[in-house]
Amino acid sequence: MTETYLQWLNDPEVNRWNSHAVFPNTWKKMRDYFASTQDTTSAVVLAIIAADQHRHIGNISLQHINWVDRNAEFAALIGEKDYWGKGVFTTAGVLLVEYGFDRLNLQRIYFGTNIENIGVEKAAVKMGFKREGLRRQAVYKWGRYMDIVEYGLLRDEFYGLRDSGFYGALLGGSRPETAS
Repeated sequence: MTETYLQWLNDPEVNRWNSHAVFPNTWKKMRDYFASTQDTTSAVVLAIIAADQHRHIGNISLQHINWVDRNAEFAALIGEKDYWGKGVFTTAGVLLVEYGFDRLNLQRIYFGTNIENIGVEKAAVKMGFKREGLRRQAVYKWGRYMDIVEYGLLRDEFYGLRDSGFYGALLGGSRPETAS
């Protein structure tokens, strides 16, 4: 945990499409959150590390894991703005989704995003997610209510895309080998 990480959580631009900066984040809140991720089976929270500089540039997670229904919510935050628009969200997302299906044996991974978050909507399509619905006026941001677009990806859809080479091409053939 660093001062930079705390700054991300309080930066209105970094958090434009999520709820992190609604209330001020503090060191205590950040430490408590980190501690809660260490002893849970309902979330997998990982750092995104830039390979070129070996620095922490964001976080990615599967959260609200439901072991009975075999599903989880996908979430990501790219805090370092110089990595925005460079495919980091998509690349890290595909790797985490693969982990969710291969290692956690999930059936479905889902997430929602603000209808105006065009970048994440494009990334969702690149990752193979399908638009499942719309939650009308579900969040209050910038003085108005806004819609949330819901996306989902099923296990069989993921494996069909992976087997077709869709993800290998997306990741430039650099995807690690997976167990069959």
